[in-house]
Amino acid sequence: MNSKRKCSHCKERQPAEIMFIRGTQAFCNKDHYIEYQVSNKDKLVKKGRQIKRKEHAKAKERVKTRAEWLRDAQTWFNRYIRLRDKDEPCISCKRHHSGQYHAGHYLSVGANPELRFNELNNHKQCAPCNNHLSGNIAKYRPNLIDKIGIDSVEWLEGPHKAAKYTVDEIKEIIAKYKAKCKEIE
Repeated sequence: MNSKRKCSHCKERQPAEIMFIRGTQAFCNKDHYIEYQVSNKDKLVKKGRQIKRKEHAKAKERVKTRAEWLRDAQTWFNRYIRLRDKDEPCISCKRHHSGQYHAGHYLSVGANPELRFNELNNHKQCAPCNNHLSGNIAKYRPNLIDKIGIDSVEWLEGPHKAAKYTVDEIKEIIAKYKAKCKEIE
């Protein structure tokens, strides 16, 4: 067989049978292999750091608690709500202002955890209404009726089956809302 390979160090072609092979790379001899490693030390160290960072991130994911996963899912869901409603005013006070906006729940997560990730229950809300007026529910409800209709609001207010999300379900929620955010952005 007369196949030739190029030395990764000196770039000369040699018969494959006499080459010094390391992984997917070929070298004329061991000296060229050592010189190549020394000349590319910085690149290899950087690559090693990147691998360690990825391994560290994977290890962190493996030890994440359900609550941490839920917090991440809530972050992506809230981001989606703010992006979805970006051109609308606050659901409660109907004002456009330059302050911070939240993803305000009509029915709170504490009282209705099963509606935590329900898009009908969550709308763009200004920080004063959400934080200082506890959601400003008195004004939220009539504006919500105008937005989604009385039938949907009554459905939200009705009884719902309790929800206890598994970590796998939470991961699916994260993936869903990451994708929806990327579509909008």
